[in-house]
Amino acid sequence: LELQLYGNFPSDTTLFLLPYLQKLNLAYNDFNRSKIPYEFGRFESLLYLNLSHARFVGEVPSQVSHLSKLVRHLFLDEINMPFVNAHVFMNLSSSLRPLSLVYCELQGKFPKNIFDLPNLNFLNLGGNQNLNLDHLKFNWSSNLEHLDLSWISLFTELIDSIDNLQALKYLPLSGNSFFQELSVSITNLSSLEYLIIGDANLFAGLPDSMGNLVSLKFLDLPYSNLLGPVPRSLGNLLQLTHLDLLWNQLSGQNPSSILNLKEGSIPDEVTAFPNLISLYLYRNLLNGKLPSWLYTAPSLKEIDLSRNQFSGHIKEFQSKSLELIALSLTSNTTSSVNHILPNLAHLLLSSCNLSEFPQFLKWLKSLVRLDISCNRIESKILQWMQEVSYLIYNASSLRIVDLSHNNLSGTIPQCFGNLSNSVEFLNLKKNKFYGTIPSTFAKGCQLSNFNLNGNLLEGPLTPSILNYRGLEVLDLGSNKINDAFPHWLGSLPQLQILVLKSNQIYSSLCVNSSRFGPFFSKIQIFDLSSNYFSGPLPLRYINSFKAIINLTKDASTRTYMGMKDFNSSIGIYSYSIGIVVKGQDITLNKIFIPKVIGKRRSLNGLNLSHNNLSGYNIPSSIESLTNLEWLGLSSNKLVGRIPRELLNLTALSTLNLSMNELIGCIPQGKQFNTFANTSYEGNKGLHGFPLSSDCNNNELPPPSNLLEEDDSKSNIAFGWKAVLIGYGCGVVFGMTVGYVVFQTGKPKWFVDLVED
Repeated sequence: LELQLYGNFPSDTTLFLLPYLQKLNLAYNDFNRSKIPYEFGRFESLLYLNLSHARFVGEVPSQVSHLSKLVRHLFLDEINMPFVNAHVFMNLSSSLRPLSLVYCELQGKFPKNIFDLPNLNFLNLGGNQNLNLDHLKFNWSSNLEHLDLSWISLFTELIDSIDNLQALKYLPLSGNSFFQELSVSITNLSSLEYLIIGDANLFAGLPDSMGNLVSLKFLDLPYSNLLGPVPRSLGNLLQLTHLDLLWNQLSGQNPSSILNLKEGSIPDEVTAFPNLISLYLYRNLLNGKLPSWLYTAPSLKEIDLSRNQFSGHIKEFQSKSLELIALSLTSNTTSSVNHILPNLAHLLLSSCNLSEFPQFLKWLKSLVRLDISCNRIESKILQWMQEVSYLIYNASSLRIVDLSHNNLSGTIPQCFGNLSNSVEFLNLKKNKFYGTIPSTFAKGCQLSNFNLNGNLLEGPLTPSILNYRGLEVLDLGSNKINDAFPHWLGSLPQLQILVLKSNQIYSSLCVNSSRFGPFFSKIQIFDLSSNYFSGPLPLRYINSFKAIINLTKDASTRTYMGMKDFNSSIGIYSYSIGIVVKGQDITLNKIFIPKVIGKRRSLNGLNLSHNNLSGYNIPSSIESLTNLEWLGLSSNKLVGRIPRELLNLTALSTLNLSMNELIGCIPQGKQFNTFANTSYEGNKGLHGFPLSSDCNNNELPPPSNLLEEDDSKSNIAFGWKAVLIGYGCGVVFGMTVGYVVFQTGKPKWFVDLVED
C-alpha cells in the first residue's frame, strides 16, 4: 500500500484496522510534524515500513519498536528525533536488510550489534552529526553493500576496519574531518564501485594503492584539499565512468603521471578510462596540450577542464554523445573544426583565446548554453547572426547566450528583438556595439537578464522593452544613452536590478503623475550614478520601497540570482553585474536572493552619485530601507544635515556622501563609527568623527525646506498663528514648571521625568 497524503496524521485512521498488512510506504507525504502514533504497533505482520521524508517528529513509540523483530526493511529518514538515543534500535530483527536513518538528529552511542546483523546489506546514517561511533569496528563477515557515513564525526579506528567489508560497493564519506589522510584500508575494497568523499578537508595525497579499486566506476573527490600528485596507478581503473577531482590542491612533478594536476600536463600517450562518461578537473593548474585520448574516448558525455592553463587547438571529438564541453585554453583556434555533435547542450569556451566564432555552432541544434565570453573575437554581429540564424531565432532549447568581453562591433540588428522565445539570459557586455538599442522587442520572449553594459550605444530607450515582462536584470550602464529617465521601467513586474550608470540620461527623477506605478516594487539594486539628473531626491521612489522593507532573512534558504538547469550537472548560472561604490567599479559575481516573507523584498543598494540632484536635507524616510547595504549620493548638490535616522540602517556597510554641501554634525554610533573620511570629503560644513574638526554640540539644526516631489509645496500647513499659540503655551507651561520646582525643592519624580 502506497499513499500520498497531507495534514496531521490521525491516530484513529482505519489504516490501523489492517492487521495483516505486510508493506506500508508513507514516504514523501506531509504530516505536518505529527508524532508517530503508537497504533503502528498493531501491524503484527509488517515486513516493510517506510516513514521517510514525511515530516514525522519525536520518538518512535515502544509499541512500534516491538515491530523491529518482524520488519525486514526499515526507512525512517528525516524523522526529527533530537532527543532520541540511538540505543532504541538495539533490538532490530536479525532478518533486517536495509536500515536508513538519514538526518534524524540521533545522538548517543550507536549500537554495536547492528553492524553484526547477518543480513544487513544497506546502512545509511548520514547527517547525524551527534551520533557516537567511537570504539566501533566493522565485522569481517558483514554482508554490507551500501554504507553511508556522510556528515558524521567518524573515528580512525572505525575507518581502519572498513576493509573487513569485502562486499561493499557504495561508500559516501563526505563532510567528515576524521581523515589525516585517505585510509589505505579503503583501497583494499576490491568490490567497491562508488567512492564519494567531498568537503572532507583531507589535506593529504591519494595513496598509490588507489589502483587496487579495480571495480570502481564512480570516483568523486571534490573540495577535499587533496595534495600531491595523482598516482599513476589510477590508470588501472578501467571500469571508471565518472571522475571528479575539481577544486583541490593536487600537484606533481612526475611527467609520466596520468593526471599531473596543478603543475604539469596530461601525457598524450595515456589511453586510460575507456568507459569514461564524465570528466571534471575544473579549477586546477593543468597545462600543456589536451591529450589525444580525450578526443577518441567513445563514451564521453561531459568534459569540464576549465580554469586551467591548457593550450593548443580544439580538435574533433569522436564521441557523438557529448552534452557538455567546458574548456579554457591559453592559445587556440577552432577554424579547422567541423563538429557534428547532435546532443551537445552546453558549450563553454570562455577564456580560450578565440579570435573567431567557432564554425561548428551552426550545426548545434540542441544547444542550451553558449558561453564564448572573454575571448578576442572580432566580427560584425550581423554577419555572425546570419550564419547561425537558426540557433539565435529558432532553437527551442537555447536559454543562455554569453558573448561578453570580446571585440564584437557594428549596430545591433533590429531583428535582435525577435530572439527565440526560449532565451532567458543574453550578455553582450564589454564589446564595441554602437548605434541605438533595437526599438522592437517581441512579445512572449522569456528574457530575464539583458546586459549591454560597456558598449557605445546611443539614442533613447524604447518602451517596447516592457514586452519582456519577466525581466529581472537590466544593465545598460557605461554607454552613451541620451534620454530622459525612463520612469516606465518601474512597471516591469519582476525587475530586481537596474543599472543605468555612466550614461547621458537627464531630467528630474521626480514623478508628478500617479499614472506611473507601481514604482520598481521588487528592486534590489538601483544604480543611476554618473548621469545628468537634476532636482530633488526621488522621494516617491524611496517611499515606494515600503514593499521591500521588514525582511526576515534565513541564511539557510538563500539562493543566487540565476538559472538552474536541473537536467545538467553544470548547476546554476549566476547573474553578475558591475556597480559603482565610492567611485570604484566593482563586480558582484553572485547576487543573493534572500528569503521572502509575504511580498516584501530587500533593497541592497542605492546609487545616485555624480548627478545634479539638489534639495535641503537627505530625506529621513531612507531609514525605512532597513536592509540597505550601500548608499551613494556623492557629487550632487545636496545641502543640509545628515539625518540621525540613518543610524537605523544597521546593514549599511558602504556610505558615500562626499562632494555635496552638507553641514552640521555627523551622526555618531553604530555603523557610522566605521566609515572613513572619504565618505564625507568635500563637505566643508560637516564636523565630527571621523573628520578632524570637532562637532559643536550646541548648534541647532536649521528649519527644513525640503520640497516633496509630488507637490511644489510642503505638505505641512504653516502659519504664524500656530507658532504664536505654541509659543504662548510654552511660556505658560514653563512658568508653571518653574513655580513647582521652587515650591517643592526639585521633586524627584519631575527630575526623573525631564531627564528621561
